[in-house]
Amino acid sequence: VVCSHVSFAYPGAQENALTDISFSVEAGRTIGVIGGTGSGKTTLINLLMRFYDATEGSIRIFGRDIQAYSETDLRALFGVVPQKSVLFRGTVRDNIRWGKPDATDAEIHSALRTAQAAEFVNRLSGGLDYLIEQGGRNLSGGQRQRLCIARALVGRPPVLILDDSASALDYATDARLRRAIREDTAHSTVFLISQRAATIKNADLIVVLDDGRAAGVGTHAELFDSCPVYREICLSQLSEKEASA
Repeated sequence: VVCSHVSFAYPGAQENALTDISFSVEAGRTIGVIGGTGSGKTTLINLLMRFYDATEGSIRIFGRDIQAYSETDLRALFGVVPQKSVLFRGTVRDNIRWGKPDATDAEIHSALRTAQAAEFVNRLSGGLDYLIEQGGRNLSGGQRQRLCIARALVGRPPVLILDDSASALDYATDARLRRAIREDTAHSTVFLISQRAATIKNADLIVVLDDGRAAGVGTHAELFDSCPVYREICLSQLSEKEASA
């Protein structure tokens, strides 16, 4: 995925939501995008999937400008876990198959294991046949998030986007999830969108967004030394030892 000098303003807006964003990440790598509320993280994801078109610059996926893809073909490249977990009334199996209609039970169980959801699903009455209420009301926030992650994983998408989708998970579960995704999705380019430094610090590349601009692009070690915005985020959430590890 290559973003080249990408800028974007929402229709009618006086100022850009994103300004001159550039980065390049190879297929199969993990890229972290971090920044505070309103920094432009979700806008960047919307541009990747062409919910909006950049007002300046270009985006290429697998060597091809995204405007050269049909909308259907472009969206088919992505598995997305949004900030808000969306589940519908139906079984666990039905909800996971929304990500791949012909998914086998073996594929579903594999996705559940990676998403750190297998243990709690196996405890549910009926397992995959457990009936989820509309909106997932009979599940906890963390359980809903993990099922949504499994749904995105089951189709083994070439590009996986986790948009602040582990916010309801405790740090230990979040760490296990990130490790499993790294081990089980070597074929996918993974975008980790987060306000948590711990979630993105081991990514191959990190983009630090600050008020719609890239305050820094690099690895954790590089940014911790060279990017004051990133260093401040890290030290507000992690100990000096954790941040410099």
